[in-house]
Amino acid sequence: MRARAFVLAGVAASALAALAWSALAPVCSASRDQIFEIPKGTWARRMSGDKIEILPDHIHLTLGVRDILVLRNHDAVPQIFGPTLMMPGQSFRLPFEQAAVYTFSCTAHSSGQMIISVEPYPSTPWAKIAWRAQQVWWHTHLLTVHLLYRYHL
Repeated sequence: MRARAFVLAGVAASALAALAWSALAPVCSASRDQIFEIPKGTWARRMSGDKIEILPDHIHLTLGVRDILVLRNHDAVPQIFGPTLMMPGQSFRLPFEQAAVYTFSCTAHSSGQMIISVEPYPSTPWAKIAWRAQQVWWHTHLLTVHLLYRYHL
């Protein structure tokens, strides 16, 4: 019984330490770029009737952490993003400097548009915890979309 209480106290202390770290550690990233790629064969799959989504409809960026959108066109046809025409093999880099919600036309989407939410830097402890939790959810979502596209599910 005493060993069980000791283990539970250790788990609780570890959870509290992780929460304190996520609230107090600075939010940073190895790169400020958020990279999305349009894979080769996307246009052909869409023209054959596949209802595929290769890019998320809504992208979340954070000022000072990851605030530069990079789109890479690996497909065999040009793609339009906003006013920019990306030829096959080209990349487009768009830095953001203000927190806001932006809407762009995007031929890589069946809806024809993409929404980009740029959030302010998470400066308070609760904002840092929320930001880190959102990042875990966001990366899990992106991995799911990638696997669905790759394995034609």
